[in-house]
Amino acid sequence: MKKALICGISGQDGAYLAKFLLEKGYEVYGGSRDSQMSTFNNLGILGIKNDINLVSVNLIDFRSTLQSIIKIKPDEIYNLSGQSSVSLSFEQPVETLESISIGTLNILESIRFSNSDIKFYNAGSSECFGDTKDNPADENTSFQPRSPYAVAKSTAFWLVSNYRESYKINASTGILFNHDSPLRPDRFVTKKIISTACKISKNKNIKLKLGNIDIVRDWGWAPEYVEAMWLMLQNEIPEDYVIATGESNSLMDFIITSFEYLNLNYADHVISDNNLFRPSDFKTGRANPAKAEIKLGWKAKSMMKDVIEKMIDFELSNMM
Repeated sequence: MKKALICGISGQDGAYLAKFLLEKGYEVYGGSRDSQMSTFNNLGILGIKNDINLVSVNLIDFRSTLQSIIKIKPDEIYNLSGQSSVSLSFEQPVETLESISIGTLNILESIRFSNSDIKFYNAGSSECFGDTKDNPADENTSFQPRSPYAVAKSTAFWLVSNYRESYKINASTGILFNHDSPLRPDRFVTKKIISTACKISKNKNIKLKLGNIDIVRDWGWAPEYVEAMWLMLQNEIPEDYVIATGESNSLMDFIITSFEYLNLNYADHVISDNNLFRPSDFKTGRANPAKAEIKLGWKAKSMMKDVIEKMIDFELSNMM
């Protein structure tokens, strides 16, 4: 039985990955700064909390990270931890940089110090590319980060690349474009849109306040994306991969599609609020995920419309 350590198991991707690995027959360990205090609500929603070995590990603390890895002796480590909100990173830049970049470095150093044959997955981000305009980003596209979050993810990416080259560590980064599910926190704009639209369907007097709605992004379905993470570590040769649907839509499209699915007119309920604009943002994010299909056999099945319908159906079923 293979052992996997998922750092950041309480988040959306961590929970879905844990479920996926359990179904593959893995013994799954879930890392959290304080496993006794964390709620692990997402694991409860998926009905797998009692199947996970929950451990306390602070990735900012090298000793804690090293001790945990030596004790667990995992075959695979998935680092999905760190501050995950782009908007919040402008308010908490230091915490964002430390939790993502230092956390990644401590895992890499721990793997090196333990001299173990561990495969490592690093959660990258399409935010690193910045504005792709009409040129879909692939694994060779240069980074132009436009937020503290993107800077931190770029730093982690190059740390992984450096340790892979210098110390022959089997480490790969998945450069994931936007991917959503019902497990997204409300601070994410897609969940905010879905959640508020569903409330409006029950109470027409509610308004949805949003910032910049002219952005264009590639939205996929999170449960599909965790399979791509696993597939990367099944390759003997570690590489980096762009994971996306290859289809980009505007946030306005996302809003219109969400409200139409609920038989609502978005124009009656949506308000643009300049106070919700980020200090710095980019307009367009487009992806070319061809490498993942060719080398991993992975291709997204759910497009934006599918994601919206699944999220709304879940939201409405839990409002009854």
